[in-house]
Amino acid sequence: MNEIIITTISITGISAIFAFLLTLADRTIGNYGEIELNINDDKDYIVQGGSSLLSTLIDEKIFIPSACGGKGTCGYCKVKVLEGGGPVLPTEIPFLTEEELNNHVRLSCQCKVKDKIKIEIPEELFNVKEYFAEVEVLEDMTSVIKRVRVRLPEGEEIKFKPGQFIQLKAPLYEGNDEEVYRAYSIASAAGDKNNIELFIGYVPGGKCTTYVHKHLKVGDTVQINGPYGDFYFDDESNREVILVAAGTGIAPILSILKHMREKNINRKARFYFGAKTPDDLFLLDYFKELEEELYDFKFIPTLSRVTEEHNWTGETGRVNNAIDKYLTDSENKEAYLCGNEKMIATMVEALMDKGIPEELIYFDKFD
Repeated sequence: MNEIIITTISITGISAIFAFLLTLADRTIGNYGEIELNINDDKDYIVQGGSSLLSTLIDEKIFIPSACGGKGTCGYCKVKVLEGGGPVLPTEIPFLTEEELNNHVRLSCQCKVKDKIKIEIPEELFNVKEYFAEVEVLEDMTSVIKRVRVRLPEGEEIKFKPGQFIQLKAPLYEGNDEEVYRAYSIASAAGDKNNIELFIGYVPGGKCTTYVHKHLKVGDTVQINGPYGDFYFDDESNREVILVAAGTGIAPILSILKHMREKNINRKARFYFGAKTPDDLFLLDYFKELEEELYDFKFIPTLSRVTEEHNWTGETGRVNNAIDKYLTDSENKEAYLCGNEKMIATMVEALMDKGIPEELIYFDKFD
């Protein structure tokens, strides 16, 4: 019995010593003090060292897009690090081209602020703002997709281009011990500067999707920032518009279509939407309205897992099958795609096979 007590006391003592050493290390080795941060040669900040460049910038209300919430898995949070930042980490290499490496591009979520650092970011990121918006609508569109509509505070506006995205912050909640940001495409019309509409799919274990699907309620206040992104509709073009999406990728396509209606843009448009079964389709009545109201628009849903019981009379197979069927020529056409990496790769190949130049195929790819 005495041996058990002595062993228990010894283990407890050793654990306490390790805890003390870890705390001491965090306060000394990890304490880099105040660091000078210079941005674009004309903006200087004094920041606390030790955190990632991404989180340091967020603390200064400078928001860099990061679809993965700073985990180093999306490759979106690229900035030029001209001085400081340390060596490029192995976690960054898969997301950086040789040209980017030569031009000092880094993933800001992987780059630590340990000493004086000088960076370069697009000037438009200084126009990104943070908003505390009220949830007005939470609606189930399918078993896994929610429509979320939030309203900005009185007197505040957000100016974005159709196709761009915002970041939504998931706060602490039961089962989530860290605040994270996730990127979601805007589905609302660019002319509606007081509201933001999103379509958010549930991902089991996803910190933000669990927050939205399991915890968020109408009347709650959410924290968002934006807009971001270089995927957006070209107002200056007169080409026919090919739109392709699957699942929640419908969001930026909706924003584009709403913009076309809002601005009375007279361009032929075809929207190819990929889903598995009829249960995965939504907003069908809305698309019928658009077919009547827009200049020359057709909605073409394509289902990949239909059976006789579904009584489906529309297109079947994958979206590229519908493209092969309906896209007869490539003259004067441009395409806007949104979906996962595999879907984007397949569609880019299918459209290029039809003769559409790669430079006229714009896409927003998500995990």
